[in-house]
Amino acid sequence: MLAYKKYVKIKDPKNLILKGLPFRAGQRVEVVIIAEDEERNACVQELQKLLKKTQKLPKAKAISDSEIAEEIKAYRAGR
Repeated sequence: MLAYKKYVKIKDPKNLILKGLPFRAGQRVEVVIIAEDEERNACVQELQKLLKKTQKLPKAKAISDSEIAEEIKAYRAGR
């Protein structure tokens, strides 16, 4: 199956026109429409900025990979 993704903005909620598709005339295709969740995207971007800021802190740079692994193991064990 060939998958093709195209982003468009809805101008008229009653019609959607797609142009320049890579399919041949008469070819059967499945159309799935998924609306972007703008609020979720904004939250994800805000979290990414916070994580980058946190990773730059001096204390964060002092944490070793083994300490991180130990913390994950303890969390998964319910401690």
